[in-house]
Amino acid sequence: MFDAFAKVVSQADARGAYLTASQLDALNAMVADGNKRMDSVNRITSNSSAIVANAARALFAEQPQLIAPGGNAYTSRRMAACLRDMEIILRYVTYAIFAGDASVLDDRCLNGLRETYLALGTPGASVAVGVQKMKEAALAIVGDTNNITRGDCAQLMSEIASYFDRAAAAVA
Repeated sequence: MFDAFAKVVSQADARGAYLTASQLDALNAMVADGNKRMDSVNRITSNSSAIVANAARALFAEQPQLIAPGGNAYTSRRMAACLRDMEIILRYVTYAIFAGDASVLDDRCLNGLRETYLALGTPGASVAVGVQKMKEAALAIVGDTNNITRGDCAQLMSEIASYFDRAAAAVA
């Protein structure tokens, strides 16, 4: 797992080259946006329980067969496993946001997750819908301009959305 800085340096080192002006500019922009990044991670982390619970509630309202007898989230044990998995995905998304790099999300969370769900008979498409619902909630929280570092957050919001999209695609 690399953060954005280590990744750029590693790539330059593999080429035997100095960092380019555009790479330095991109890293400088990331540093300049560091407070917004940390504010975003803090907001998502502080609201993680509500994000997961509300996403699950909305998912089960749209797909009630999941919580009906015989459904994949039927029984409290299965429901708890579903919520746990959503929480884990959200946690790794926050790690990716903080690092500015998806490798931790891929390496420690998403690699092999689809295969695991297939083996367990878990409907990946439903998990993907749940991830998208977490994305909507997280973006709404991060997009609230109260108590967040001022400045243009469009790039960061797009990056955050991409991590959720990556997670949804990995399980679908």
